Amino acid sequence: MNWELFASSFWPIVLGGLKGTIPLALVSFAIGLVLALGVALLRLSKNPLLAWLGRAYVSVIRGTPLLVQLFVIFYGLPSLGVTIDPWPSAVVAFSLNVGGYAAEVIRAAILSVPQGQWEAAYTVGMSRTRALRRIVLPQAARVSVPPLSNTFISLVKDTSLASLILVAEAFRQAQVIASATFDYMLLYLEAALVYWLFCTVLSFAQTRLERRLERYV
Repeated sequence: MNWELFASSFWPIVLGGLKGTIPLALVSFAIGLVLALGVALLRLSKNPLLAWLGRAYVSVIRGTPLLVQLFVIFYGLPSLGVTIDPWPSAVVAFSLNVGGYAAEVIRAAILSVPQGQWEAAYTVGMSRTRALRRIVLPQAARVSVPPLSNTFISLVKDTSLASLILVAEAFRQAQVIASATFDYMLLYLEAALVYWLFCTVLSFAQTRLERRLERYV
């Protein structure tokens, strides 16, 4: 193994992750969560049309590959006269994808809250919206932390797909160095190591957060 190349390329790849991968994942996850909450509420709506719209969105997102979604936004939309730069395209694609998967997590978390909590809120004069915001969602948030954390960790790895539309992130940095040195095996394994380190740190943070939340159960 070329240890000199390994040492010289390690930090550029890490910096590519810190400046590209992590911000891309954070922004996409934050937008995706907002979208997921809206879709989850649509799925729970008593209005058949709204419920159908929520189901249709989840079905499309979960039934199509993330790479195809990314290419449709970056390469497909320009044929309709809509051109989006690489980084925003990646954010849109990842946010829509997170919205589809996280919506089911949030919906299940809301349904896990006992019906008695709703009835108690109505008894003290709360509207459905206020009961949802002040009583149900805080409890559902605690339940949804583990699966949503797993979704975020998966998203960090999925951001490597953004390299295919030339977004500067960890894997793209490894590709640039590999194309100059022709040592593809070393650089790609090094990129895998960097992603593994990122995910290990995030998994540790997830465990700590879950333990803190268990205090309130």
